[in-house]
Amino acid sequence: MKNALAIPFLLLNSFCVFPQQQQKLIGIVKDLASKEMVRLAKVKVTGFAPVRTNSSTGQFQITLNRSGNYILTISAQDYITKSMPITVQNTDLNLGIIYLERDVLQEKTDNLITLTETELLEDESVSMTSGMLQASRDIFLNRAAFDFGQAFFRVRGYGSENGSILLNGIPMNKLVDGRPQWNNWGGLNDVTRNQVFTHGLQPSNYAFGGILGTTNIITRPSLFRKGLRLSTSASNRTYAGRIMATYSSGVSKKGIAYSVSSSKRWAKEGYIDGSLYDAYSFFGALEFQLNPKHSINLTTLWTSNRRGRSSAITQEVYELQGKRYNPYWGYQNDKIRNARERKIQEPLVMLNHYYNAGKLQLNTGVSYQFGNTAKSRLGYYNAPNPDPTYYRYLPSFYINSPIGANFIGANMAKTAFLDNPQLDWESLYTANSNTMTQGRAAYVYYSDNSDDKQLSAVSTGNFSFNDRLRIDFGSHYLQLDSDNYAEIEDLLGAEYHADIDPFSNTQNDMDGNIEKVAGDKFGYYYHTGAKVFNAFVQWGANYPKWEGFLTFDYTSTNYRRNGLFRNQRYLNTSYGQGGKIQFSNFGLKSGYTHKLNGRHWISLNGAYLTKPPVYQNVYINPRENNLVVPNIQSEKISTTDINYHLRLADLKGRVTGYYTRFQNTTDVNFFFVDAGVGSDFVQEVLTQLDKLHLGMELGLEYQLSSAVKLSFVAAVGKYLYASDPLVSINFDTAGAEEEVIAPEGTIDLGVAKIKDNKLAQGPQKAFSIGTEYRAPNYWWLGATANYMGNNYAGISTITRTQSFYLNPETGLPFPDATDENVEKLLAQKQLDDFYLLNLIGGKSWLKNGRYISVFASVNNLFDAVFRTGGYEQSRNGNFGQLQQDNLSGTPSFAPKYWYGYGRTYFINFAISF
Repeated sequence: MKNALAIPFLLLNSFCVFPQQQQKLIGIVKDLASKEMVRLAKVKVTGFAPVRTNSSTGQFQITLNRSGNYILTISAQDYITKSMPITVQNTDLNLGIIYLERDVLQEKTDNLITLTETELLEDESVSMTSGMLQASRDIFLNRAAFDFGQAFFRVRGYGSENGSILLNGIPMNKLVDGRPQWNNWGGLNDVTRNQVFTHGLQPSNYAFGGILGTTNIITRPSLFRKGLRLSTSASNRTYAGRIMATYSSGVSKKGIAYSVSSSKRWAKEGYIDGSLYDAYSFFGALEFQLNPKHSINLTTLWTSNRRGRSSAITQEVYELQGKRYNPYWGYQNDKIRNARERKIQEPLVMLNHYYNAGKLQLNTGVSYQFGNTAKSRLGYYNAPNPDPTYYRYLPSFYINSPIGANFIGANMAKTAFLDNPQLDWESLYTANSNTMTQGRAAYVYYSDNSDDKQLSAVSTGNFSFNDRLRIDFGSHYLQLDSDNYAEIEDLLGAEYHADIDPFSNTQNDMDGNIEKVAGDKFGYYYHTGAKVFNAFVQWGANYPKWEGFLTFDYTSTNYRRNGLFRNQRYLNTSYGQGGKIQFSNFGLKSGYTHKLNGRHWISLNGAYLTKPPVYQNVYINPRENNLVVPNIQSEKISTTDINYHLRLADLKGRVTGYYTRFQNTTDVNFFFVDAGVGSDFVQEVLTQLDKLHLGMELGLEYQLSSAVKLSFVAAVGKYLYASDPLVSINFDTAGAEEEVIAPEGTIDLGVAKIKDNKLAQGPQKAFSIGTEYRAPNYWWLGATANYMGNNYAGISTITRTQSFYLNPETGLPFPDATDENVEKLLAQKQLDDFYLLNLIGGKSWLKNGRYISVFASVNNLFDAVFRTGGYEQSRNGNFGQLQQDNLSGTPSFAPKYWYGYGRTYFINFAISF
């Protein structure tokens, strides 16, 4: 941070630099195959501000103020980035024509999305960060996204909530969990490829950004390649087929440009059994260039995504059914029906005004997003659990019986599960048609819904004082209105559902009709209101020997819940508007880069910031009451990294060391527990939770010859809990009369002894060796060998509290619950290390002015079986039960795991006119 604070003084001193002789670097950029000009390519010489090629001539000119050896880098959308060494003396240097080759590897972006959508749609897992890395040319980030990403690898162990995603400068991260909803633009790869990405703490021209980085997706038609592109894909991953069409008009003489794109993706089943896929995507953008300085851009996005979800499974279930097994589906009328679907439809309309006066650039935008996200599931009321993997239906239940192992019962359970492993829809209809129930539903198919309306406005500016000094600034306002409720979708043959909590026999909606039918809201109904204001300012300097920046950020956030159901269990806190919850936060980051010469440089970055807790961690149980987590605090993040960059003619790379500490994190979880203090569905609240992330990253590329490139990537991290947090639980069935004893049934469990346990943040160790061959006649083949390890299952926090020692029947500690026995029983589970071999290849042609390309990839060539993540179940919340459950070696409540895909393929064919 000392370096950061010294930057303003360095900026002042820099005005005293004496002028030096200037030389001009001139060249023209063309397409290698068509020999046409490449417009708006980005040209950069290390240590100097980048320029763009002329939109009509493809020419560029850079003014250098000193002689020396440099690396010239030229990049353009859909082309392979070209780096070349140059030597500048005391005269102008004309490089003539520089040819760029079309990048067929852009199809890897489509391939990436098929890999990560599974994780992004599963609530039980933390969404991947791979999606935001596709814009990067950095070899380490490229490998992290396209090879490590299939194993839940996360850069520096960060979740995607630590990265900022912008669409035309407008933030897209959701307030409920802080993460971007990738499905809002999924299937629109052709028009979302134009991205500006800054990694980690590097400065962004558009926002303060997150500690993982900032990605700005730009959808201006004037920047898209003119013409029509058609493509089709086949895969056995999340979807089986895809068709996509995109047309961009180019800029007319009247200054008008437009672009349209559409796609469809589908699968009866993805790689995981029963995981249907049905998605449509539409995009339209119209840009009007009023004059060379002013441009207006209207963007519309509409995507519809319906997906069958899958579940983590125990080792016992895996051994019986395999890694593709999914208990959420079954056959109904000979068709697959998944009980856990997710549907997302959130159309977006955006209007931007761009002003470019050379030194001053402004982007002012407003967006409106609305729509619905729904997650369906089966509800059961005074009826058996319909889940075929429910613990009472598995062999382990009989083996682990407290009255002694029942091997006959276990064998019968095994046979029954093997014969009928899927959801039995017919039995649900049969149960609901029972005359004893008089039309009342024992089973209901319903969805948890969020109807959102979000208005955003942003204004950002960039002003260059000269070629060396600049300032970036901006502000952002967001207003969210969201209705959240459960809705009956199918009564499964019954006449009505009685909206009464089956555990406490209390009404969920005291002012409404108890008897609910299809289309009715039931269970819970509340409104969320949120407002966010953000402003940032950034100073930057770029000199031949050094670069520096200093960024300041301020954010004001407020949340408010308005209950629309009067819940009988929470008479005083369920209905009506709660108090406003407000947070004021700031961030400071800076960086300094010292350029040893044009090919070697070292950078040091640091940041300290506070972040408001996301909405889902502010309220204890927003579905039922207005109660806020006691003494809720903003999260504190302090982080630094040091980087060494190497850019030689044949060798380039980066090595980075980083340190990050998260403090005062709040987390809210929901589960059923048999704890030493009672048994119930509970809300578990963790406060004063600290996390530590430290490690190193290495990425190297070596051009062995004009056709062969070698690469090596390594990531070694250490991600762990850095404190013993405070834990409290709130019993779900607490009655109104209990409020006098404890507010809504809350019990303080004290601290959880979890410090130094590993975070379940994906592999903490990853290595990759790659090779790529490019033939002169435009075909290529690549292979990467990847190794990943040090991956851990998530721990149960409640079992690390003192309540775990207590016998719920006596209230006293179990006699054999010694620290040694408890530590052995709760030893954190490490997942097995594994190897993956991935192959990619392709071929492109230029025929009569048409580009034709074929791309193919095979992941996990040897069909390795590996776990990508998992978590301990919290059901056995006391020592006695957990010890008894583990005696046989096959516990009923063993950790649950996700399994990675086996051998999969992806093929894409595209033609551009």
